[in-house]
Amino acid sequence: MKELIEICLEDAESVIRAEKGGADRVELCGDLFEGGTTPTLGTFLTARRHTSIKINVMIRPRGGDFAYSDIEFETMLEDVRIFKENGADGIVFGILNGDGTIDRARSEKIIEAARPLPVTFHRAFDMTKDLFSSLETLIDMGVDRVLTSGGEPTVMEGILNLKALVEKAGDRIIVMPGCGINEKNFSYLKETVKAKEYHVYLPVEEESRMEWRPGHIYMGGMLRQPEFFIQHTSSDRVRTIVGDKR
Repeated sequence: MKELIEICLEDAESVIRAEKGGADRVELCGDLFEGGTTPTLGTFLTARRHTSIKINVMIRPRGGDFAYSDIEFETMLEDVRIFKENGADGIVFGILNGDGTIDRARSEKIIEAARPLPVTFHRAFDMTKDLFSSLETLIDMGVDRVLTSGGEPTVMEGILNLKALVEKAGDRIIVMPGCGINEKNFSYLKETVKAKEYHVYLPVEEESRMEWRPGHIYMGGMLRQPEFFIQHTSSDRVRTIVGDKR
C-alpha cells in the first residue's frame, strides 16, 4: 500500500518545494511557531499559482486553546468562505468546548460552510479528554480525517493509541498520524500503525540574505526563533519520506 504524504508548511516557497519532492498534498498554515494559524490569502494564491499540488488550508484565528469567542468563530467562517471561493482543496480546523469535548454545534457549521470540500479536524483532537469518544463524534459529523499524535506530544509517544484509533476508525474516517514523524521513524511508525495518510513537517534551515545583522533588536517577544535563519520545506527530505512509501 502506498500511503499518502501530507506536508505541513507555512509559505509559498515551501509548497513549491513539497511538490518538487513528490508530496501528495500540503497543509498550508501561518505561524507554525504557534502550532499553525490561518495563512494569508496572498500566500495561498501565490502557492496556487506556482503549483498544482492539493492545498488544504488551516483555519485557526489565533494560537493558544481551541475554545473560541463568537467573534473568533465568525472570523473562522469568513476565512472558510474566502479560501473555498479562491480554490482551496480542503479545510482544516478544530473547535473544542471548555470541558474538553468537541464543540459539535460550531464544528457542524464549519463543515457546512466548507462543503463540498473535504474537512480535517486537526490536533485539537489530542486535547480532548476522551480520544475514542471524540473519534465517534467526528465520524458522526461526517469529518473526512482527523490529524492526531495519539493524545501524546509526539507520534512515537502515542503510537499505541494511534494503532488503536486506526483500527477503531476502519473505513469510517481517515486517522492521519502527525507530529514528530521523520526519516528515522517513518518506516517503524507506518508498519506499526498502518495508517493510510501521514502528516509530516520536513524543514531545512537556511541562512538569511541579510548581511547587516543588528544583534540587539528582535521582532518577537522573549520566546523567539533566530532572526537570521529561514525555514523552508526540504525537497530532499520529502523525497526520502515519499520514497519510503512501499
